[in-house]
Amino acid sequence: MPLNIPNLLTWLRILLIPVFVSVFYLTDSTLSPHLKNLIATGVFLLAAITDWLDGYLARKLNQSSAFGAFLDPVADKLMVAAALILLVKLGRADAIIAFIIIGREITISALREWMAKVGEAKSVAVSFLGKVKTTFQMIAIIMLLLHDRLIGIDCQFLGGLLLYLAALLTLWSMGYYLMLATPRLKKHQI
Repeated sequence: MPLNIPNLLTWLRILLIPVFVSVFYLTDSTLSPHLKNLIATGVFLLAAITDWLDGYLARKLNQSSAFGAFLDPVADKLMVAAALILLVKLGRADAIIAFIIIGREITISALREWMAKVGEAKSVAVSFLGKVKTTFQMIAIIMLLLHDRLIGIDCQFLGGLLLYLAALLTLWSMGYYLMLATPRLKKHQI
């Protein structure tokens, strides 16, 4: 495991998960609900920034590694899954939407791993549609975590709407990846 700045940022993102989750387990007398929302949103936003930054630095500093390529998406999926489960627990997101998004992530991760094993990894590389889905998903989660009104915007309503849109894009992108993989799956007789 190469110890470089991008990998350290990825590890930081993983270490932020218990911090992020534990904020909502503090009593209201320890931390007001408003402050819980702000702190959790800040931690999630920091994790999202490190996600972008570790990839940027890996390319810029020529510090890409197989370990980093493996760990980065795992860290992303863990943080998003933790946020979605927490939002369901708080009553800010529907369980079926969380299931769709988390289920898609597991499915596509398994598909990418299998495709890499048969030498077809490039056929299911991240697409523009996947990036758009991720953008909507991250903005939705941030708004739902914030929960309060922000400069007149109802974050709960808009975040919920964006999360539904992210779920639709999730299904669409999963269909797209499966469609790309189907000829290769047939080629390897699966």
